[in-house]
Amino acid sequence: MTRFRVDLALLAVAAVWGSSYLAIKESAVPTGVFGFLAVRFTLAAVLLAVLMARRLRRITRAELVSGSLFGVILAVICITETYGVTRTSASNAGLIMALTVVITPLLARGGTPALFYVPAAMVVLGCVLLTQSGGFAPPGAGDALIALAAVVRALHITVMARRPGIVDPAAVTLVQLCTVSVLTAVPAAMLGQSDAVLDMSLRQWALTGYLAIACTVFAFGLQVWAVRRSTPARVALMLGTEPVWAVLIAVGLAGESLTMIGLLGAAMVLAGTQWGRAVETKPGACAPLPAGIGARSPTISRGGRWRSCR
Repeated sequence: MTRFRVDLALLAVAAVWGSSYLAIKESAVPTGVFGFLAVRFTLAAVLLAVLMARRLRRITRAELVSGSLFGVILAVICITETYGVTRTSASNAGLIMALTVVITPLLARGGTPALFYVPAAMVVLGCVLLTQSGGFAPPGAGDALIALAAVVRALHITVMARRPGIVDPAAVTLVQLCTVSVLTAVPAAMLGQSDAVLDMSLRQWALTGYLAIACTVFAFGLQVWAVRRSTPARVALMLGTEPVWAVLIAVGLAGESLTMIGLLGAAMVLAGTQWGRAVETKPGACAPLPAGIGARSPTISRGGRWRSCR
């Protein structure tokens, strides 16, 4: 039942993040990315601080350190992802981000079944076809930035799994959000992007509010909670359903379309993600946490102690 709840939580995160690509596409502009992110993460940090006001004094030094580290990595993810989305389609962005499924087990250093890399290769090939759907040429700048964001997200997942001392996931999330807010507000001020923020329409502000509340406070807080109760590869695979939601929302709400080559690539990404998840969850396929955590299973019981994966 614990594993079911963790998987369900990660699927909810994937669905929300899948909707974020279109929201970013509709609200951010290339010349105002830092200002947009500063507003998004400042709103999110203020909201979360209000929700956990009574617990602010109990944030530990370990949570401050971990949250700051996670926040630096998260800032890189959001900057590259946001710039990437402004230069490619929302459906492309969501599908290319599935590369996280391939990269995370490599960073986890062992414990992943050899068969896992067959569907992983399928995901990579699918992303290649997707980026070449308009004709074979070097991938666009937006596609390349999203691929970079996928690499950094895999690092984010792995680092979160390695860090000890996280007692309060909400506290760690708050520190993460504050860190990203500062790291984006400073360059936004230096680049003079405050005007872009002031010129945002009511619709853009509404979408930014959605990104701050649902895609930031809710999603990242839930991710911090779930990643401590699962394996890095399993987390990446559950979050790998994100492209399904991204495509459904982009096609259904924004009217985006894919060529036949693009559709083939999308099908390979989605099929490879689900096949990889099935391989990773077979009995005996539980991967250990990365080096530094210990030889015990990464699945945590309700009482917080390590227990067997199966």
